[in-house]
Amino acid sequence: MSVAMPADGAGRLDGAAVTVPAGSMVQCTHQLACLSGRYRATFLADRMYVRYSGAMRWDNLMLSDDSAPDALFGMDDVIRRTFDTPEFRGMTFYEVRAQSIINKVPGQSRMPFEWTVNPYRGCSHACVYCFARRTHEYLDLDAGIDFNSKIVVKVNAPELLRRQLMSPRWAGNHIAMGTNVDPYQRVEGRYRLMPGILEALRDARNPFSILTKGTLVLRDLHLLREAAKVTDVAVNVSVGFVDRVLWRRVEPGAPAPQARLSVCRTLTDAGIGCGVLMAPVLPYLTDSISQLEATVCAIAEAGARSITPLVLHLRPGAREWYLGWLEHAHPGLVSRYRELYGAGAYAPKTYRQSIAARVHALARDYGIGAVVPGEARRLPVRRTAVRGRPTVASTTTTTKPQAEQLRLL
Repeated sequence: MSVAMPADGAGRLDGAAVTVPAGSMVQCTHQLACLSGRYRATFLADRMYVRYSGAMRWDNLMLSDDSAPDALFGMDDVIRRTFDTPEFRGMTFYEVRAQSIINKVPGQSRMPFEWTVNPYRGCSHACVYCFARRTHEYLDLDAGIDFNSKIVVKVNAPELLRRQLMSPRWAGNHIAMGTNVDPYQRVEGRYRLMPGILEALRDARNPFSILTKGTLVLRDLHLLREAAKVTDVAVNVSVGFVDRVLWRRVEPGAPAPQARLSVCRTLTDAGIGCGVLMAPVLPYLTDSISQLEATVCAIAEAGARSITPLVLHLRPGAREWYLGWLEHAHPGLVSRYRELYGAGAYAPKTYRQSIAARVHALARDYGIGAVVPGEARRLPVRRTAVRGRPTVASTTTTTKPQAEQLRLL
């Protein structure tokens, strides 16, 4: 059922489905038949607000990115929006107001950082191997198509971050971004959350690092340079291989590897030292000597200050999706993957060490300081005169990667 907009811009709904036209570029659609509980809806010119009460699928929005129990999203307004433009066709965006934006990484995590900021959930890069896929299941969405096409947008992230950074309870710890999904994925070009986030970090002189596949990070180069004058800043790009045919198959929504390496060159030339996370190395697809050398050579030519190799790991959610893709694209490799990974998420340690050793040797030959994942360590902490907060000590050698978020083991 379609609902015509009244003159005052608001309407009421008593049907199973609603389609609200909102101009030539934006259309908002919400299917209510699948939802349990009571609802009431308010329509505005370019979006639809739906307020819910009672049990429903969005109850799981109260979970954090790292599965912590703290409430993350307010439930007063969840706005479902679609954009009728080529780059967003088939995608749905859920605009939410977060309750908290600085996430504490669980103590049992193997991550080498303690605090993260993630303005989005779900990712349009659609990488078939993405380890963050399972986080969408916390929202009662699937780890496959939904992860690629249904993106949660924390529209109040910049203002909320600024407020949390100014809290006397915040100690000024290093904040890692891009550790769950890419903050510079395609939708950032429309929502523009990162400029406000970087401004807040700059003004608080809070150290941070970014890991991205997105070329859009160059839009904010001036903010990165401003922040680097007052605190420790690092940007790292993720490039696991340079095979363009394979890129289109396994990273269909991400910029080309060569474009990402161009970002590395631009950042380095601008004084923002950039490292490369060479990840993932895909067993039997990108792990030959010739393929590893081609990738390391391209990374060296991009002026990367460090390189950190990481072999594919297949956590639940990512495992099913990746193996499904593999069965379709390379059915002859499925049994070899099952043997290599068994029932776990990681390839055998000996295999990972052999890849790291090869990349380390190649990096040395090409003049890059390689960082073997198993040797990475947490950034040291030092005190500054800024509100007495601890910050992360600056690194000048390639044996200490600028962003320890690279070691996603």
